[in-house]
Amino acid sequence: MLTVEKLNKFYSKVQVLYDINFSIERGTFLAILGPSGCGKTTLLRTIAGLEEADSGKIFINDKDVTYLHPSKRNIAMVFQSYALYPHMTVYDNITIGLRIKKVSKEIIEQRLSNVVNILNIKDILNKKPTEISGGQRQRVAVARALVKQPDLFLFDEPLSNLDALLRERAREEIKKILLDLNATTVYVTHDQIEALTMADMILVMNKGRIMQFDTPENIYNNPLNFFTASFVGIPQINYFYLKFKESN
Repeated sequence: MLTVEKLNKFYSKVQVLYDINFSIERGTFLAILGPSGCGKTTLLRTIAGLEEADSGKIFINDKDVTYLHPSKRNIAMVFQSYALYPHMTVYDNITIGLRIKKVSKEIIEQRLSNVVNILNIKDILNKKPTEISGGQRQRVAVARALVKQPDLFLFDEPLSNLDALLRERAREEIKKILLDLNATTVYVTHDQIEALTMADMILVMNKGRIMQFDTPENIYNNPLNFFTASFVGIPQINYFYLKFKESN
């Protein structure tokens, strides 16, 4: 469903992504996990078309979208800041994308009815983002993505602004909704608990490179390198350095 081949990205002369290769099937929830500055958000934005690849290919549904405008990729993205229009009501924020595409009012109302019931936000449709809580704003941002019925959902650390208890509840809600929709999802996070509990596959990144692409079970139990072993797991693994010499 989504394939990335030998993707490289530079900012000026600084390379930030190195030969990124992976592929996921339809309905897969992929978490991109890594420390701040490792390139995970850049990778997500390049898949979305918000950043342009310097080399390599991106395929969605077997279609080469590498240099296609974001509006032509049939994706929906939920940003860390939620990116809601403060002067618009919740209703307008959710439906604006459909109205720009001139989708009929009947279809808009049908899709809206489905998502507001799923996310339990029916009572705030006439309010503005400044009048609702952080958890509600996060639900509105998810609702705006859901009504588009895209081929691919992209999430950029959407829960990082929530407190711990609300974040745990939101994880369960988002995972259930996407599972029910059989949605294909790429979810960027630096929170290993989110990655391990939500994802079908995890892409561990460090310094612009893939460290391991595997199931959560293998990432945790069978790390392929020292970085993955030391980054994933609470508390962190114990390790120590040794000097050795070969004997004749």
